Amino acid sequence: MTKRHGQEDPASLANRVEAGDVRAVSRLITLLENREPAGITALKKLRSPSRRSVVIGITGYPGAGKSTLIDQLVRAYRRQGHKVGIVAVDTSSPLTGGAILGDRIRMQDHSSDAGVFIRSMATRGQHGGLARSTVETVQALEAAGYDIILVETIGVGQAEVDIARVAQTVVVVVVPGLGDEVQAMKAGLLEVAHIAVVNKADHPGADATTRDLQECLPRVIRTVAVKGEGVEELVEAIAEHRRSADLAGKV
Repeated sequence: MTKRHGQEDPASLANRVEAGDVRAVSRLITLLENREPAGITALKKLRSPSRRSVVIGITGYPGAGKSTLIDQLVRAYRRQGHKVGIVAVDTSSPLTGGAILGDRIRMQDHSSDAGVFIRSMATRGQHGGLARSTVETVQALEAAGYDIILVETIGVGQAEVDIARVAQTVVVVVVPGLGDEVQAMKAGLLEVAHIAVVNKADHPGADATTRDLQECLPRVIRTVAVKGEGVEELVEAIAEHRRSADLAGKV
C-alpha cells in the first residue's frame, strides 16, 4: 500500500478498490468504520460506476431465517454470473463494540469464492437497523464491481426503516404464526418493504400469514430457505421490482 508521510494514500487506495482488490475494499471499509480521514477522502475519490449495482435490503425478525435465505440468494446470483457483496449488520459486542460476526460464520461456505465479499458490521449503538457506515460500504462495494449487494439488517420494527435509504428493493422476511407482530409491522417496516417472504412456509400457519401480508404488499413469496424452495421465484420478483422501478424512473 502506497503511503505518504506515514499515512494511507487515499488516491492509491481508491484506485485499488476500483480495480476490485479485495484487501483494498476491506481496508477502506475499516477506515470508514473508524471515521479515519484517509477513508473518507478515498471514498470521495471513487468514480461513479458506469452501471449501478442492485442493492437489496433483507430484514426481518431474528430467527426468521434471513441468513439462510441470503445464503441461497448468493448461490442463485452466482449461478447467474454476478459478483455479490454482503453487508451483514450485527449487534455490537458489549466489550469491544465490534460485530459478533454471526452472519459471516453462517455464510462461511462462500468465503473461498472470489466472486463473493462478506462484511459484518457493528451497529455500535446506531438506531435504525443499520451501522453508521453502511451507506459508505455499499458505495465502496459498488465501485469495486459488485453488481449485486445484499444488506441484512438486525431485527425489524418502526425504527428499522433506514434500510429504504440504502436499498432499491426491500425484502422483509417473516415466518408463520406471527399474527399480532405482522399487524404491528404494518405501522413501520411494511410501509417501506416491496416484497414479503414467508419463510419456513412448510410450517403450520403459513397460509394465514401469507393472507395477512397480501393485504398490504403486492408481492408475497413463500420459501423454505433450508431446502432452496421459492428462491428462484424471489430472485425473479426482485428483478421484476427493479424493472418496474426503472420504468417509473425511481431508481
